[in-house]
Amino acid sequence: MVAKISRERIGQMLQITLAELKNIGGEARLKDLLGRVEPKLNLNPYEKETYEKSGYVRWQSVIHFYSIDCIKAGFLQKSGGHWIITPQGVDALQMSPADFIRTAQQKYRDWKSSKPASPIEIIEQEETEKVVRQTAYEQAIEQAQSEIEDFIHKMGWYDFQKLVAELLTAMGYHVAHIAPPGADGGVDIIAYKDPLGTTVPRIKVQVKHRSDKAKVQEVRELHGLLRDEDVGIFVSSGGFTKDAIEEARKMSKHIDTMDLSRLIGFWQQYYETVRESGKALLPLTRLYFLAPIEEN
Repeated sequence: MVAKISRERIGQMLQITLAELKNIGGEARLKDLLGRVEPKLNLNPYEKETYEKSGYVRWQSVIHFYSIDCIKAGFLQKSGGHWIITPQGVDALQMSPADFIRTAQQKYRDWKSSKPASPIEIIEQEETEKVVRQTAYEQAIEQAQSEIEDFIHKMGWYDFQKLVAELLTAMGYHVAHIAPPGADGGVDIIAYKDPLGTTVPRIKVQVKHRSDKAKVQEVRELHGLLRDEDVGIFVSSGGFTKDAIEEARKMSKHIDTMDLSRLIGFWQQYYETVRESGKALLPLTRLYFLAPIEEN
């Protein structure tokens, strides 16, 4: 008899993965997440095997492949190699594994309704092109993101501040001021929509380059520095606490929060317009590979 992984077991694997994601704060790099999940899955020898041609581990490929169903069901989001559980995903942890995977697959089929599709009940011993392609894609994205993040983390704080200024310039803003090393009064960068600064809003940027997450009090301090039609941007390479993000959303003056993943996403999006001085700080190159199953 050919070994197989049942649909209910796939649902169980995904639920355990999302539950662990929730337990560690709701967001994580996939490689870190899988390392924490593996001991909790009670994997059998078949699930631990690698595919003969690609060398990918079967249980990891299952999670890669069926994560697309979770995205379409609204249980999961992905951003630059990071997985993020949604409120719907937290609620879905209360479902039975069978109902969880059935709901996720149905949402995927609804999204794919314009094309003929048949439900995949199992993943058999023979590796499929879609599973391998999805796994290769996600691992490539995660590795690239991880290398970029590590490069930025090693960057000096003043170079990181200049990196943010270069991004704003590439986005079409006119940077009027970059605070020199030393006390900055809470504002590291000031930018405008036009060269003379005659068009509102004025943009005040606070930049924090550290491993710790920015907290509520720091968001409030930036808000206190905004005047009239100013808008604030808070860039934190260590990210933000959930409370800090919520505080920024409800402030009377607009404050945009930018963590490292979002900064890298913008850098990639506007890289063609980044000046050579900016590219020297964070040089990237474009790679093309076979497209995976659609996620968007």
